[in-house]
Amino acid sequence: MKMAANLKLLSFLIPCAFLVPVLITMAPDLKEAWNSEALQNMKTVFIGIFLEAAPFLLMGVLLSSLMQWFVSEEMVRKLTPKNPIGGVLVAGLLGIIFPICECGMIPVVRRLMHKGMPAYIAVTFILSGPVVNPIVFTATLLAFPSHPEITIARMGLAFAVAASIGMLVYVFVRRNPLRMPKVAVTEVKTHPGFKMAKPHAHANAHDHNHVKNWRSFFIHAGDEFVDMSKYLVIGALITACIQTFISRSDLISLGNGPVASYVFMMGFAYVLSLCSTSDAFVASAFSHTFALGPLVSFLVLGPMLDFKSTLMLLSTFRTRFVIGLSLAIITLVFAGSWLINLLV
Repeated sequence: MKMAANLKLLSFLIPCAFLVPVLITMAPDLKEAWNSEALQNMKTVFIGIFLEAAPFLLMGVLLSSLMQWFVSEEMVRKLTPKNPIGGVLVAGLLGIIFPICECGMIPVVRRLMHKGMPAYIAVTFILSGPVVNPIVFTATLLAFPSHPEITIARMGLAFAVAASIGMLVYVFVRRNPLRMPKVAVTEVKTHPGFKMAKPHAHANAHDHNHVKNWRSFFIHAGDEFVDMSKYLVIGALITACIQTFISRSDLISLGNGPVASYVFMMGFAYVLSLCSTSDAFVASAFSHTFALGPLVSFLVLGPMLDFKSTLMLLSTFRTRFVIGLSLAIITLVFAGSWLINLLV
């Protein structure tokens, strides 16, 4: 194992070694380019977006880890009624109680479906949970302090789209959409990593297990924060590059298009794959360029469907189901945001 790790490190360092002479030769030009006014503006925009979003990303990761380690999945299942309309409504608002980031939503829901949660309730929770929760609500308000209608429109459209798709799944999907619906899942009261001390164990052993569980919790939260920070960094960097190197007139021409502005912002949300606790700060950078509708389409589509979540959905659900779900999300988000733009 250690040898394999060393070989992997060498495979990375050797190509870098060949780049050193080239970088030394280009050093004066690189220094001049790096200190140019355009790159200084790009760095300022990038740092500003990242510093605004990072606290909310950390908050979301900590709450997600608390849900994963210390809250029983049975508790979530008991909150979902058997009536389809009531189940969709409860699932659409479940994110208020259990604010799980979209990155941890699919694995949790998959376990719940193996335990008997209906597909329509699970899909509604997957789509609404990452948006309809207090953390995302607060982050969106702070990202758009002078435009509270954007926050209201985001919450309302996300709930409406999730509930509508949940009812569509209830009506049209008759077979279990999971790839492996017959996998046996062991019923547990808490997360498998949360091990209770034995009844007759010594008090010191119980304290040791308790400390170990909290240590595992923080390790899990740290790993998830580092993993999600990659997407935030990439998204902030791309946004900073767009604002710096693409002229405002070109962006305004996209924003003036009746359809192109929606296509651009929805495609942008899909590619960036930002966490729902931080995407509002990226969208706020375009508040003077795009109208309300395209901004809302960015804020609603991203947490429901992006590049990384598509891969996770394909690993969990059947391909035909994911294709149909994706088309329904895109259609309803586009139609809903376009209608909001007309009415508000």
